[in-house]
Amino acid sequence: MTIAPASAPRWKTDGVQVIPGSELDGTNVPQTGGMDRKAAIDFARTGAQKLWAGTVSIHAGAKTGAHHHGPLESVIFVIKGKARMRWGDHLEFTAEAGPGDFIFVPPFVPHQEINASADETLECVLVRSDGQATTVNLDIEPAEKPEAVKWIDPIHR
Repeated sequence: MTIAPASAPRWKTDGVQVIPGSELDGTNVPQTGGMDRKAAIDFARTGAQKLWAGTVSIHAGAKTGAHHHGPLESVIFVIKGKARMRWGDHLEFTAEAGPGDFIFVPPFVPHQEINASADETLECVLVRSDGQATTVNLDIEPAEKPEAVKWIDPIHR
């Protein structure tokens, strides 16, 4: 495939963008208590209209407040540490993920991220299905004994 010469100059300013890790935006991102979100890719910074991407760090032993992300789908990729996710109307379900694991959070699912390590920061990459970050913080009393749920791949039961 060849690019017509007339369109070539536009790619210089409207093509690939590299956002240095040292220049992520933590100021204009909705925050949830217990975590530090930073935007890399969003509509305001890059013009992205169909996704939001950034990082999240949770201090050792910390847990976030309950929240959901409205109609957005979210993907969390664990880089370092051990994530414990709680979800449900009363955060009654739980599962854990470690480095290299992906977590999928469907729209409107109340959830809570917990750093399951007492001495290591949990570091993750976060991607959402819209160019704007949406976070709705919830006032949910956590369940006393969450039910462990192992994810089963629907294709490879």
